[in-house]
Amino acid sequence: MKSAKDFLEAANQSVTRITAEEAVKLHGTGVFVDVRDSADIAKSGTIAGALRIPRGFLEFAADPATPFHNDALSKDASLYLVCGAGGQAALAGKTLQEMGFTSVTNVGGVGDWKDAGGPMEAG
Repeated sequence: MKSAKDFLEAANQSVTRITAEEAVKLHGTGVFVDVRDSADIAKSGTIAGALRIPRGFLEFAADPATPFHNDALSKDASLYLVCGAGGQAALAGKTLQEMGFTSVTNVGGVGDWKDAGGPMEAG
């Protein structure tokens, strides 16, 4: 039987994580996705221009066979995932990899992004 810790460790081993400073330099070169729910985004804001796709809805937004598919989520797009601290982004990244996405990166938490001087927008 697997625990949350087991899933998180597997995700962290599979999904590359970069620092917020590295991510800020990449802003505008790929698709940034905030996987937190709307209430958390409303409290803190998010990365400027980031897609807002909650982790619980990600599979539907990423699958072109569903009516909920988001065209920005193409299999060859460079995807940069952010959440509150990095755990949800890692888990979401592992899911996307299992769905065939080839360039998935964990940016970590939106607070780190903000501290690194990354552009923000209101939630």
